[in-house]
Amino acid sequence: MSLNGVRVALLIEDEYQILEGWYPLLRLQAAGAEVTVVGSGRKTTFDSKEHYPMEADASASEVSASSFDAVVVPGGFAPDNMRLHPPMINLVREVFQAGRLVSAICHGGWVLASAGALKGRQATGYLPIRDDVINAGGEWIDDKSVVQDGNVITSRTPPDLPDFVEAIVAYLEREKAQNA
Repeated sequence: MSLNGVRVALLIEDEYQILEGWYPLLRLQAAGAEVTVVGSGRKTTFDSKEHYPMEADASASEVSASSFDAVVVPGGFAPDNMRLHPPMINLVREVFQAGRLVSAICHGGWVLASAGALKGRQATGYLPIRDDVINAGGEWIDDKSVVQDGNVITSRTPPDLPDFVEAIVAYLEREKAQNA
C-alpha cells in the first residue's frame, strides 16, 4: 500500500542526529507520504550535529495539527532545543490528543514527555532519557528496538531506524486503510 495522501510533520532543530532526521524523511517520502519539515521558526535551515543542513518547509507556528496524520521527532540534541519553542510542543500535543500518531527516536522522547504524550504509555529511547520518560508517567522499555503503545511509537538509536520507520509506515498504512 502507498502512503499517498498521508501527511507527516518531521520536526527539526539544530543539532539533530543526521540519520534520525534524514532516514525517516526519505523513507516516508519513498512510501508516498507528504512530509513537511517543521522547524522552530527561529531560522529556516538547521544543522545536524555533523553540520549537515536540513531546510524547514514551515515553522511550528505556521502549521496546524489538523494538517497532519503523524509527527516524527528525531533525536540528537535537537529535542532539547525544540522544547524551548512552545509551538513545537503544542503541535505534538495537539496531534497526540487528536488520536493521530506521534513518534520519536533517541532523545526525541523528551518532546513527547513535554507534550504529555507518555503518561500511561510504554516507551523507549536513548538510555539517558529513561528518567524523563518515567517522570512523565511512562513505562520504560529497553529490550525492544521499537515500542508502540496506541498512537505513540518510540525507538532507541540509529541502528533501530529501519524498525522504527517500518513501524511508522505500517501504522499509517493501517490508518489509511481503516479510513478509506
